[in-house]
Amino acid sequence: MGRFEKYLSLWVALAIGAGVGLGTAAPSMVQHISRLEFARVNLVVAALIWVMIYPMMLKVVPRAIAKVGQRPKGLVLTLVINWLIKPFTMAALAILFFKYIFAPFVPAQDAAHYIAGMILLGVAPCTAMVFVWSNLTKGDPAYTLVQVTVNDLILVFAFAPLAGLLLGVTDLFVPWDTLVLSVAIFVVLPLAAGMVTRFLRLRSGGGEEGVDRIAARLKPFSMIGLLLTIVLLFSFQAETLLNQPLRVAMIATPLLIQGYGIFFIAYFAAKLLKLEYKVAAPAALIGTSNFFELAVAVAISLFGLSSGAALATVVGVLIEVPVMLSLVAFSNRTQHWFPKAVLEEPASAKPVVVRGQP
Repeated sequence: MGRFEKYLSLWVALAIGAGVGLGTAAPSMVQHISRLEFARVNLVVAALIWVMIYPMMLKVVPRAIAKVGQRPKGLVLTLVINWLIKPFTMAALAILFFKYIFAPFVPAQDAAHYIAGMILLGVAPCTAMVFVWSNLTKGDPAYTLVQVTVNDLILVFAFAPLAGLLLGVTDLFVPWDTLVLSVAIFVVLPLAAGMVTRFLRLRSGGGEEGVDRIAARLKPFSMIGLLLTIVLLFSFQAETLLNQPLRVAMIATPLLIQGYGIFFIAYFAAKLLKLEYKVAAPAALIGTSNFFELAVAVAISLFGLSSGAALATVVGVLIEVPVMLSLVAFSNRTQHWFPKAVLEEPASAKPVVVRGQP
């Protein structure tokens, strides 16, 4: 681990402080950046996420995608967590805290909105940042790609009916432009760019080593993109953090319990299933993070920009990156819990000489 990665927690803390400071000191500039969006996807944040995703897409080997079907347990685990456990546990925690525990401190109408916003987060599993977390845990790129792709296909059909069921809404507005654009920007385009780059590099005679060198050179930009994303996300919501700190803390409490709880359910299930680490870690992280662009857009369309539901989805955005980075660190420290992957030796590989063996 390099010096930069070793102190990543410090850089993240500084980025959060810088974001809040920027949002306070230069609110007009931050508002201008926040308005640079298309189909409710902020273009500056999208560009930074793209920079983070692209190096991992270089590592996707096309023939490895076809072999994912030979190891279906990790994919099944992801889908069970995302669609049969996460939405319902999020709804249960939201109701527990805002109908009972926090009920004396929050007006009933506000509480109902907070519950709705958290439910929308629970029904919108992550798309874009999954590749970032998988890359930080050295996850299997091809397997992660298949996990995200299948998850997105289910999202298209399941989001509206599941969210409508939990919210009690029969006519739920789904921002299809946000959904389609996000999948295109964060999955299709970086995958195509990575595969084209990979093909050209292999064709030029650079081999896998050449592809690895490109990915290594891009890694610092990926980390810088992550820190700049944190700065922007916290600068966009600096006013909310400073003006409503108690409400933010209340909303964050069940979201934190949900995030860590879902991760450990998935992570220990992966251990029981004896998944290899490079599949287990991304499978657990996918279920923990959220497709916050979609959740925020639906909350605003249903309840309004200044509603408690919109605030709840925004709090989800604020806590996600620090939470996910802490889980990435935990995963990397506990990878010895999982069986090691059996590496396929290339036909051209040289024999490996082990000391003490003939």
